[in-house]
Amino acid sequence: MAEDNGKTCSFNVCSQCRLICCQDAKPPLTRKRQKIIEKYLKEHKIHIDQPFAKEAYCHPAADQRLFCRLFSKQTGKCLVHSVKPETCVAGPVTFDVNFSTKKIEWFLKKSAICAFAQTLYEDKAAFKEHFEIAKAQLTRLICELDAEELRAIVKIEEPQTFKIGEDDLPAELVEKLGL
Repeated sequence: MAEDNGKTCSFNVCSQCRLICCQDAKPPLTRKRQKIIEKYLKEHKIHIDQPFAKEAYCHPAADQRLFCRLFSKQTGKCLVHSVKPETCVAGPVTFDVNFSTKKIEWFLKKSAICAFAQTLYEDKAAFKEHFEIAKAQLTRLICELDAEELRAIVKIEEPQTFKIGEDDLPAELVEKLGL
């Protein structure tokens, strides 16, 4: 996707969106991504009390209104945009793991919940480019997560999506999952 003064098309579309995916979402974080975000916050002198939470897996913490603590309600933008979680970079592409077929299944969010999905769907070249970036980001994420975290994440239902493809699970992941 073409850059525009350091901002991607998704950044431009997302910053104008009224349907905020930064609310009531828990994008998974590997320990590596946590360290990257912590370093970014420190370097940019951004203080966030308890930026991360952990339940079945680690994710950015949320405030009382369920907004991601890495989201600025004043600007409507991510405070760590350049180092944000892989699922945030990949959006509106998401994934599931089919343990029986040993496949990563790729899904696109429906336009009813993501304006960027509609923009991408209408621009086939942009979609193809974004999809490749999304697959790389998400594949790296699932390979870096531990098996229990990944199993917890794939239990999360995402009904407002439709399947757009699938790929074989990387061999290292098949082994890690004991498949």
